[in-house]
Amino acid sequence: MLERFMNMDRRIIFLLVALVVIIPTLIPVRLPITVSEPTQKLYDYIEELPSGSNIMIAFDYGPSSLAEPEPMAKAVMQHCFSRGINVIGMTLFPSTVTLADRLMKKIADENNAVYGQDYVFLGYRPGTLPVILGMGTNIANVFDKDYQDTPISDIPMMADVKNYDQISLLLDLASSSTTEAWIIYANTKYDLQIAAGVTAVIIAQMYPYLQTGQLVGMMPGYLGAAEYEKLLNAPGDGTVGLNTASFAHLLIIILVILGNIAYFMQRREEA
Repeated sequence: MLERFMNMDRRIIFLLVALVVIIPTLIPVRLPITVSEPTQKLYDYIEELPSGSNIMIAFDYGPSSLAEPEPMAKAVMQHCFSRGINVIGMTLFPSTVTLADRLMKKIADENNAVYGQDYVFLGYRPGTLPVILGMGTNIANVFDKDYQDTPISDIPMMADVKNYDQISLLLDLASSSTTEAWIIYANTKYDLQIAAGVTAVIIAQMYPYLQTGQLVGMMPGYLGAAEYEKLLNAPGDGTVGLNTASFAHLLIIILVILGNIAYFMQRREEA
């Protein structure tokens, strides 16, 4: 029996992983979630903004990492639309333009938000630093038209939005170092308030900015999206993703433990 376990066909492991991914997705299993301080701070900051405020969301991630940032975007935009807060979307990644545009339209339709009045998507312009610094002076100098080729001057929501002075918060949904660029060039130079929603691999490098106050809040990966959904009392993709990842991690831990037990028992029998 020990020998069979030690030589288990890897396809059995693949099947087990598939089951623990599929079952929590199809069956609404809800694990207990405790909201962390960084996520709570972001929620509270948006909750305290007056109706009519403007938030800019930077969709700074690639197609390969969209699974984590998209639930964060959905939760935050739902919160903004429910409170009458305008959302301005843009991206520093050329490969994300169509993904971000589609996502904003989908969430807006679900919340009866109107393009040009409740939200707008500016699209992409090349050059990280010229874009970040240029918008601090005049957004229209960088994005003279939105993604739909409508002149910025013809969009009602953008009539009174000239630069960062009219934007209450920049939320960077990131899978790389773009959040640091926003902090260095937008927060330091223009005093723009920055928040982040980051993939799990870069969570650790964001905590120093939370401690210094350069980030007003942060959503850490699937967990952050699930926490925000809990605050909204609206479980969604973040909660499903967190449950799926948790069960998959639990399976791996169990297999590692059983594998070690079988290994040492086999060595003992051989001795």
